[in-house]
Amino acid sequence: MKHLTVLKEEAIQYLAIKEKGIYVDGTLGGGGHSKCILESLNEGYLFAFDQDAFAIGYAQNVLKDYPNVTYIHNNFRYIKKELNDRGIYAIDGILLDLGLSSFQIDDPERGFTYLKETSLDMRMDQRQALSAETIVNTYTIEELAKIFYIYGEEKNSYKIAKRIIEQRPLKTTMELVKICDQVNYKEKGHSAKRVFQALRIAVNDELRVLEDVLADAVDLLKPDGRLVVITFHSLEDRIVKHFFRDEVSEDPILKKLPIPDLHTSPFEVLTRKPIYPKEEELLNNPRSKSAKLRALRRR
Repeated sequence: MKHLTVLKEEAIQYLAIKEKGIYVDGTLGGGGHSKCILESLNEGYLFAFDQDAFAIGYAQNVLKDYPNVTYIHNNFRYIKKELNDRGIYAIDGILLDLGLSSFQIDDPERGFTYLKETSLDMRMDQRQALSAETIVNTYTIEELAKIFYIYGEEKNSYKIAKRIIEQRPLKTTMELVKICDQVNYKEKGHSAKRVFQALRIAVNDELRVLEDVLADAVDLLKPDGRLVVITFHSLEDRIVKHFFRDEVSEDPILKKLPIPDLHTSPFEVLTRKPIYPKEEELLNNPRSKSAKLRALRRR
C-alpha cells in the first residue's frame, strides 16, 4: 500500500522547524509529514496523533529509526488533554493534514470508496459504534437530506434521502451508489462522490472536531509557533480561513484607542492566499488536486 504525502515541502517550510522544538502531527496517517519533521529535529520531540489503529502501526514501521516520537491513538480533538497529561503545555508547531490516507481509501473493507463493493463503514476510529450503515438505515429523511446538503453540498439531497428510505436496509456501498446513479445520472463526475463525502464527515464528526482542534492548537502555540493546516474540500477550508481571519482581526473598539500594543493581534496569517500543490506533485499524485495549505503564526 503506497501513501503519498501531500504538500510535504510546503508544510515543512511553513512550520519553520526549530531543532530543539516540540511539534505535533495531529494527523499521522502514513507518517510522511512526521518523518520530515523528525529529520529536521535534533534535540526536539514529536507527538503524533491518529485515531486509526492501522495508521499508528503503519507509521511506527516507517518511523522506527526515530526515538524522539510519542504515538497517541486518539482523535486530535483531544490534543490539549493528551499533551497536558504528558506534561506538555506549549508547543512550537502543529500540522493538520485533514485528508484521508491512501491506505484508508484503497482498503475496500473501510467503506470510504464508492468504486468498490464493500460494507458501509467509513469509521476512521474502528472503536466507535456509529458507522455509515447506521446513519443510512436509522436516520430520518430530513436528517439524511440535511447531512447530504450541508456536508456534501448535494443539490439532490432530498431525492437521494427519499430513495434510501424507500430501499433500506442498505448494507453495501454499491447499493448506495446505485441510488445516487438513479438520481444524479445527469451530473458531472461520480454520482455518489458528494454523498460519500457527507457520510464520512457525519460519521467522524469532522467539522466540529476541526473547530475544536483549531481553538486548542492556537492556545498551545509558543511565541513564533506555527499552525499549518492542509484541507481537501471547501467546507474544511472555509472553517480554517474564517478561524484564521478571526484570530488576527482586531477589536473595532480597541483600534480607536491610542495604545498600539493594546490592539495588536498576537497572531499573523502567513498565507495570504492558500498554497496549492505544484504541477509536478499533481502529476505524481492526482489525489493532491484539491489540497490547500494555510498557515498561522503566534507573534
